[in-house]
Amino acid sequence: MANALLQTHLPFPKRQGKVRDVYDLGDRLLIVSTDRISAFDWVMPNGIPDKGRILNQLSLFWFRTLGVEHHILDDALPPSLAALDPAGELQGRSVIARKAQVVPFECVIRGYLEGSGWRDYKKTGCVCGIPLPTGLRQCDRLEHPIFTPATKAETGHDENVSFEMMQSALGTDVAMELKERSVAIYQRGNEITRPRGIVIADTKLEWGWFEGRLILIDEVLTPDSSRFWPADRWQPGRAQPSFDKQFLREFLDQTGWDKNSPPPELPETIVSQTRERYLAAYEQITGSTLPK
Repeated sequence: MANALLQTHLPFPKRQGKVRDVYDLGDRLLIVSTDRISAFDWVMPNGIPDKGRILNQLSLFWFRTLGVEHHILDDALPPSLAALDPAGELQGRSVIARKAQVVPFECVIRGYLEGSGWRDYKKTGCVCGIPLPTGLRQCDRLEHPIFTPATKAETGHDENVSFEMMQSALGTDVAMELKERSVAIYQRGNEITRPRGIVIADTKLEWGWFEGRLILIDEVLTPDSSRFWPADRWQPGRAQPSFDKQFLREFLDQTGWDKNSPPPELPETIVSQTRERYLAAYEQITGSTLPK
């Protein structure tokens, strides 16, 4: 197994997120998906080899498949940038993208009752203020997917907000367009993944304005931004096996880490098993092996 790529260093202005390094090339962006992995608002000290390539290639699959206008211009490095990467570390994990004005909300779509939605429901009978029927179980499928936006946080945790707050900030027309298009992507994603053995329980999408239009940006329907469950093992009333970060979260919950101080280094077994889950999701959804 190759080493994880945790940092990139190129001679351009850089903004570093939890996973991606975003370089300003002037009229375009270079977005590099590293192998960093975060949980509970902390970036782990060691990464997951190939994770960035998996996320990037899976997002590219969705950008090509969904038929939605997006920010990707090219997934190959131009010669001038390739010359700065003689070891080929950036290959397969980088895209050239349009500059878009980022919508300051995460568009979260939930089709099943899990995570913070399940915790909210147990306390209030609602998810993010949306009333749900009584008697639902953990991981039950909702009759209709619900749209629960969140504020975007560069560091720390995104905060769930009401749709009304989003409407107030963006205007009713924009908020409704974001809701309708996001739910449609979630539903289309499940139409594609279910026959391939994966349920997308929930996901979050990001959008940006480009020349007055809303376009899809960042990543799409990946194990970092979604809950992926094996379709043949879905059983409401309990937590589900998964192809996403939940495996890592469950391990961290068992370590005694207080989640308020720097996290522990991940054991090699956890690293390799997390990688296997991400890779399995990619291969099942795309029907292909990860490009070398």
